[in-house]
Amino acid sequence: MNVIRCTVVDDRGGVSFVVHADALPALVAACTTSPDSLGQLLDRAETYYSGLKDYVLSGLALFDEQNVPGRYNAVHFALGNLPPYQQPVFRVVDDVTREASLQPVKAGAVIFNLKAKRIVQMVNSYREIKRSGYARVFDGRHHTEKVFRYRLPEEWALVP
Repeated sequence: MNVIRCTVVDDRGGVSFVVHADALPALVAACTTSPDSLGQLLDRAETYYSGLKDYVLSGLALFDEQNVPGRYNAVHFALGNLPPYQQPVFRVVDDVTREASLQPVKAGAVIFNLKAKRIVQMVNSYREIKRSGYARVFDGRHHTEKVFRYRLPEEWALVP
């Protein structure tokens, strides 16, 4: 399975999740509208990759239910005992979660820094993110025949 770790940084902090790498073009397309928050990014990506928003927000609700500020035993246990490709959605709240948010899974790791308008491809063995591109829409079950295109504005940096 071609899964990749995505970490999104906004004014509220960082959120990290593992998703099928086919979601990358949808997340990049969502960046073309310069979202200010994880919520905006997910709302805009949902048009192209259905189910991503629910997956991430449900995972965050579970994280918030199982972890309280200063007591992150549940997420530490999951990060220490599950294979990286099965790790839950989590907030970056301490050194352990920060380190995990930077660890690639099977196809790699990408950071979407919404504050700095920067996409960092730490490791991406699936498909290189480029300033412009296209992909097929995923309806939550299958890729459709519908194609979307994107072009990142110049103020967005792609690293490397």
